[in-house]
Amino acid sequence: MRPDDRYTLLTALFRTAVDAVHPRHLIPQTVTIENERLIVQPRDKEETCPAFLDDKRTRSLFETVDALTLALTGRLFLIGAGKGAGSMAQALMPALGQRRIGGCIIIPSEQAVSDLFLPGVRVVQGEHPLPGPGSEYATQVLVESLSQVQPHDLVLVCLTGGASSLLVRPAVGLTLADKTATNAVLLECGADILALNTVRKHVSQVKGGWLAHHAQPATVVSLILSDVIGDDLSVIGSGPTVADPTTFMDAWRVVEQYGIAPRLPQSVCTHLQQGVRGSIPETPKPGDSLFSRVHNMLIGSNHLALQAVREAAAHRGLRSHLIAQPLAGDSLVAGHDFAQTLRAVRQHCSGPTCLLAGGETTVQVRGTGKGGRNQEFALAVAQELAGEAGWSLLSAGTDGIDGPTNAAGAFVDGRTLDRARRKNLDPVQFLRNNDTYTFFSALGDLFRPGSTGTNVMDMKIALVYPPGAEECHGKQDSE
Repeated sequence: MRPDDRYTLLTALFRTAVDAVHPRHLIPQTVTIENERLIVQPRDKEETCPAFLDDKRTRSLFETVDALTLALTGRLFLIGAGKGAGSMAQALMPALGQRRIGGCIIIPSEQAVSDLFLPGVRVVQGEHPLPGPGSEYATQVLVESLSQVQPHDLVLVCLTGGASSLLVRPAVGLTLADKTATNAVLLECGADILALNTVRKHVSQVKGGWLAHHAQPATVVSLILSDVIGDDLSVIGSGPTVADPTTFMDAWRVVEQYGIAPRLPQSVCTHLQQGVRGSIPETPKPGDSLFSRVHNMLIGSNHLALQAVREAAAHRGLRSHLIAQPLAGDSLVAGHDFAQTLRAVRQHCSGPTCLLAGGETTVQVRGTGKGGRNQEFALAVAQELAGEAGWSLLSAGTDGIDGPTNAAGAFVDGRTLDRARRKNLDPVQFLRNNDTYTFFSALGDLFRPGSTGTNVMDMKIALVYPPGAEECHGKQDSE
């Protein structure tokens, strides 16, 4: 199979993954309204609460396993935020029929408001990956839309990754500039999503369960797409409708762990320290009566997307090998480890194989270039396997965005660095400057599918061929 054909196949497999977790497919499978009753049927138990989650605290956050049925006796409000929130809200409209609804959906600025038809619901754009004035204004509109809710009303929440930057209301005494600076410092230091959101929740009036407070006394049903490792509902979008198990002390430990106190606004440090001393109320915790009428439903995850690719690979005659442990940590380290696995699979596979992994790595920003975690991951793999034939890789974000770029990720294979050298491109220098976007742009190997309307972390899809059979693509039984 020629390299161009491999890239075409990788693209097709990626699109299969995205389709499997797109709200236009998930919502009809999950949400129905029959006889004036809302019925939410989550995925099966294994998908809703992955088996590798051994932490009892984390597993306890998967609150709903059985189907949820609620009588529609009052008004209906539709709110939400995230990269896929608009798609989710749009997919709900056929089920909602001609009912009068209110509310507000917050979408990223790169998505067009005109693409959504949501009668009665305001659609407002916010900034991502760093919050901006649009995010703050949109959140004000959203909160105000809940100001008249009554006990018999139902609030449907559409929540996906990206909500942390789009749903923004700084804690009392803090400003948007304080929050933006804090987010930037956390992103630059390489903090993972758990650490990042632990701090975010403690400098906010809507994260960490506080949005559920604004929705009182109505019943709340949150439909959630996971973009975090472990699918911890308290982390996705900073858990606006989920009880928060973290504390101000946890947030301050993040600050100390990364040594970023001198780089944070003094007002943020003061706020967190006041929280540690108990001068500021904690975020709502598990067991709080606030959550007695709140139902959080996981409807899609990275696990579901990976399974869809495995099925598609089998239909194309490819064996599959899935790395069960989600990828995390530094992108360069994760890329090195993935390359070792890829090499081992190639040495032992007996036919064309699809190597799959999911997760979300981090980037330590040391330079001034442009790039993202998937592009750095891909280049790290290309360095490790330079000159080795028989493999191709696509590393990409399922949301269609990788860092502050218009690419989702990049393609690489054993010839990538040879081609780079012929263009006088030094991969070491580009990595050192965090400028992988420029590197892959020069090679024509950026993957730019555009905004996908969903978000379940990243996909690593590799095609692997046995030594001496790289050009072979025959029919094989799926493992």
